[in-house]
Amino acid sequence: MSQLHVIDHPMIQHKLTLMRKEETSSKDFRELLDEIAMFMAYEVTRDLPLMEVTIKTPICETTQHMIAGKALVIVPILRAGVGMVNGLHRLVPAAKVGHIGLYRDPVTHKPVEYYCKLPQGIENRELIVVDPMLATGGSAIDAITLIKQRGGKNIKFMCLVSAPEGIKALQEAHPDVDIYTAAVDEKLNENAYIVPGLGDAGDRIFGTL
Repeated sequence: MSQLHVIDHPMIQHKLTLMRKEETSSKDFRELLDEIAMFMAYEVTRDLPLMEVTIKTPICETTQHMIAGKALVIVPILRAGVGMVNGLHRLVPAAKVGHIGLYRDPVTHKPVEYYCKLPQGIENRELIVVDPMLATGGSAIDAITLIKQRGGKNIKFMCLVSAPEGIKALQEAHPDVDIYTAAVDEKLNENAYIVPGLGDAGDRIFGTL
């Protein structure tokens, strides 16, 4: 069964509270999201496989460890997920980036796919799907389904704020995908927004309120 990891480091909680504030500007919102994404990336990548390498320091030759296998892949769900990529890239600069485009139908609240572009060889890579919000879970479920249809196997989902409804839906649809979140909020409202949440992450990132 999928495991839920709540990354509640004090620095993350502090910065997330600033992001939740209605008066926080798009500039500050983007910068805070970037910082939190980097903090969270430490935990999400904690179990990456290692290999032994022999190197020479200024003192002597030694055997140490480096990340094994092919570069991991970051897959943001457009458009809001793009705001989390730089933070992850700062920690893992060699990571490749795929993109999945989904938008939420304003009437049904269900995701609609409009774009999917992934690196080659994803069947042999670790993949981290990122989206600031896990509300109904529809976008995350569909994005992960698309990745699996193209051969992806080792997948994690990382978000900033989640709702119990979205967590439950994603775990039921993809029990092999662990979820990493900075907060589990109370519920969804009648418009399928997370309560208390932080509003529409995409609009706040790109200033399209």
